[in-house]
Amino acid sequence: MTRQKRLYYPVNNRCTLTIATITMPRKFFQRFLPHPQTIKENKSLTIFGSWLHEPNLWHLNRRSVAGAFAVGLFCAWMPVPFQMVLAAGAAIWIRTNLPLSIVLVWISNPLTIPPMFYFAYLVGTWIIGQPPTDFSFELTFDWLLNELSSSWQPFLVGCFTMASISSLVGYFAIDGFWRYSVVNRRSKKPHLKK
Repeated sequence: MTRQKRLYYPVNNRCTLTIATITMPRKFFQRFLPHPQTIKENKSLTIFGSWLHEPNLWHLNRRSVAGAFAVGLFCAWMPVPFQMVLAAGAAIWIRTNLPLSIVLVWISNPLTIPPMFYFAYLVGTWIIGQPPTDFSFELTFDWLLNELSSSWQPFLVGCFTMASISSLVGYFAIDGFWRYSVVNRRSKKPHLKK
């Protein structure tokens, strides 16, 4: 059996990254996630109480990460405030990775919301068969009420459609990536081949 040379790189105070574990999906996702205590102390998530202490919500495995991508990407397309709380509730209910579900909601941030929601509106008009209306943007509450009263239906249909599509694509892409990396890692180690 040949030995692999391992090179150690310090990532932060509590862990080091080795060349042999770069292809392991768990370590890849672990580098970008906040510490569980940070999320447990978040004031907007205190409504979930002791449910946040469920150990399965903090595991990084293929099922929990793929499910977290589905939950996070679905909630990112929801046109509601407090998407993080919605994602946390869904992650607790479905038992997926909680930190990853919350982090993925930030795909829709103040910079990306306008193009995302306009695209969702266009998708909704295409599905319903209604032509898109031209409008000029004004940052007033009256404008919002007037425009939303005429275009809420295609907007919500588009948001739900894009949420469903992106969550399904995210789930199967991460599931496939995880399976591929595990098979690839096993094929490089002769003692793990079957």
